[in-house]
Amino acid sequence: IGVKVGERIVFERSKKTRKFEPLSVSFELANDESAILFLGYGGDTVRYDDLSVRLDESAAVSPSIARATGNDEPRLIAGVPPSENFDLLGWNLSIPTDEDGNGRSDTISERRLAAGYQDERFFFTAPDGGMTFRVPVAGFKTSHRTKFTRSELRQMLRRGDTSIKTRLDNGRPNKNNWVFSSAPQDAQDAAGAVDGVMEAELSVDHVTTTGEPHERGRVIIGQIHAKDDEPIRLYYRKLPHHERGSIYFAHERISEPDDIYVHLIGERFNNADEPAEGFKLGERFGYRIEVIGNTLNVAISQNGDVRASHSFDMTGSGYDVADDYMYFKAGVYTQNHTGDPDDYDQATFYRLKATHLMPNINE
Repeated sequence: IGVKVGERIVFERSKKTRKFEPLSVSFELANDESAILFLGYGGDTVRYDDLSVRLDESAAVSPSIARATGNDEPRLIAGVPPSENFDLLGWNLSIPTDEDGNGRSDTISERRLAAGYQDERFFFTAPDGGMTFRVPVAGFKTSHRTKFTRSELRQMLRRGDTSIKTRLDNGRPNKNNWVFSSAPQDAQDAAGAVDGVMEAELSVDHVTTTGEPHERGRVIIGQIHAKDDEPIRLYYRKLPHHERGSIYFAHERISEPDDIYVHLIGERFNNADEPAEGFKLGERFGYRIEVIGNTLNVAISQNGDVRASHSFDMTGSGYDVADDYMYFKAGVYTQNHTGDPDDYDQATFYRLKATHLMPNINE
């Protein structure tokens, strides 16, 4: 069974079974789009029962959706918490405080976040209604494995259902996280979703200007995080003497010590030339991170036009296994720990949407 919207396959799943099972498919359509529902079989007999289509203009189309602005979308409102403009029940938030005294940064739960949480220091609504993330160099970290602070969302497919753990101790996937469609079938069945896309529109408003030269102006604005590693870290970097910033990503291979860096706009180096096509502070642009099996597709856009893109083959990187899982992250994760304590990174998001091309909906 599958759904095709325009030229995109937004849902496709096959399964061998001898019993009837309910199957629900949700998908999003723009005003001028149509959808095709297709059914097929590979055996001698087939029967479909009670096939229906329902239009629900108010329902969220994905476990991890944040409201977008556009001609057919509600406008963002100033003076309200971010959850009034964005559906944040599919995310939690890390901020660089330690209110509970455990020595690590605090996590704001999905339900607290969706109930109107805001903090004028780290997470708040901008005057134009955007969702602003700010993080100083000094602060508490999420674990001993990182040197850097963050104000960053973490995808939570469970949407506040705490009967589902954030992660399993044995490292295998559960319904709160997703896997690649190249992972073994038992991992796909255990996961909350398979494959995925994260799309964002944002502006980077401020970057650090102090500290060691290799750390200045460097911030992560989007990620796919696995159990221990990152299939992608998407960076924005603006050097202190430049007006425009570069965009590049890193891919971490589980069994290799060195990451692979891919330049999209400009370069990441301390002595890089100013990128003529780069983005100034405060200038809006978009990114799209997509995983289909072992293929990672990354695109940078502005005003509907793709400015740069790259397709990366992750075969051999070690993520298509039974004991790993994925989740999206978005916000600001500074990559500077040597700057002045009150130096900071800041970005404002105007659109954030995480969807999954093959949701695991049989459970």
